[in-house]
Amino acid sequence: MERRQILKTAGILATGSVTSLAGCSGSGNGNGESEATTTEDTNGDSGGETNAGSGGSNTVMMVTEGSEYYFDPIGLFIEPGETVTFKNQSGSHSATVYKQGTSSAEVTRIPEGAEAFNSEILSEQGATFEHTFETTGTYDYFCIPHKSLGMVGRIVVGEPGGPAEGGMPPDGNVPESQTIVDQDSVSYNSFSE
Repeated sequence: MERRQILKTAGILATGSVTSLAGCSGSGNGNGESEATTTEDTNGDSGGETNAGSGGSNTVMMVTEGSEYYFDPIGLFIEPGETVTFKNQSGSHSATVYKQGTSSAEVTRIPEGAEAFNSEILSEQGATFEHTFETTGTYDYFCIPHKSLGMVGRIVVGEPGGPAEGGMPPDGNVPESQTIVDQDSVSYNSFSE
């Protein structure tokens, strides 16, 4: 785990240096802090670059784009104790964990002992829901109104594990957990290509 932290820190520093040299006002705040609403509000696209990874915030956008409904990033890696902000970019969406008995979930796809979450449906553009992930493992989640259309996502906390490993959610596909760990964040666009 120490090696991963060293590599992650080196990536943050390198990204910050490149951004500073380029004079860009990229979507991250450049200091590695998690800010849920500052930069995403001004970025109207859904390209996935405003999300987690090297120095970005732990924000998952909930998007309606034409006939597509998705979370971006679709795969996110965080450490235990970190908070993820789910932000409604467009449309009406929820972030609801696969835990039997939670909303329309018929299966459980979170680690044993993990806290379930359900944002309920957020309809206002820019509305947010936050959840702090304490238990290590893999969490699969869905959007209540668009579950049958494949709007699903995956968060890996610390390291892969739990009932979500070894398969896909029943309503769609997500990146493999190890891919998420290796990349920190997998954008919807790169996954769906």
